[in-house]
Amino acid sequence: MIYAVASGKGGTGKTTMSSSLAALWDTPITLVDLDVEEPNLHLFLKPELNDIQKAYIEVPEADEDKCTKCRACSDICQFKAITIMADTLLTFPEMCHGCGGCFEVCPEGALTPGKRELGEICRGTADGNDFIMGRLRIGEAMSPPLMRQIREEFPALKAKGDVLIDAPPGVSCPAMAAVMDADCIVLVTEPTPFGFHDFKLAWEAFKPMGKPMGAIINRAGIGDNTVQNFCADNDIPIWAEIPYSREVAEAYSKGDVIAKALKPLEPTFTALRENMRAAAKKAKEVSHA
Repeated sequence: MIYAVASGKGGTGKTTMSSSLAALWDTPITLVDLDVEEPNLHLFLKPELNDIQKAYIEVPEADEDKCTKCRACSDICQFKAITIMADTLLTFPEMCHGCGGCFEVCPEGALTPGKRELGEICRGTADGNDFIMGRLRIGEAMSPPLMRQIREEFPALKAKGDVLIDAPPGVSCPAMAAVMDADCIVLVTEPTPFGFHDFKLAWEAFKPMGKPMGAIINRAGIGDNTVQNFCADNDIPIWAEIPYSREVAEAYSKGDVIAKALKPLEPTFTALRENMRAAAKKAKEVSHA
């Protein structure tokens, strides 16, 4: 199964939950940090990275001598990464999404594949489990292509056991790309007005995918019961509540995995793990019925 830990906004404790789940998972699992703009799961799991490779995106390079200015390439490009301006063929590699459509429609073969660096993909092991994370190049704005290269490995990873994804926050393209392969989504939130607002956005964004979803309420005890009431009204199970406490904050500030540092929390995360498994298994059985 593939499990994604997501949140509507940053700072809710998504990576804190991911690292604790990773530490208590009792079957083979691959840990994937898809928050490629700001990966930080490795700060808690402290993996040994033994394979770091550059990642590239394929972009068009133009041969002006072959180009007949037919505009077939600029017409098909939805991202304005290639155009004809004053009889000059121009390409904008930073805007290219690497779909390859321009290569396919060019009747003269005037475009050839070049490449632009996106960032790097790091592989290693953490406490005996496989670990993968993407790290976007500084100044690079296009994260989904780098995420896609990691996601292409999911079928092979899934064959070895479960996959746990630490997704980027929000509800834009990177967040959607991170959860689209998941068999189960865990939404982390906090009981504050900002937390509820973005939790609701995330639920509305992910709901059309039809995947089982459950909530974790972090810093429970602050704010009010708006999140709980919303979950009750919309049949969203609350799989765990992590109390607001100084001990949790101190463990986080030290880079500790809270489920390991604070033993009273271990049953909470064990129950969370079982709830996630049950939800994913039930959804799988229904889809096969």
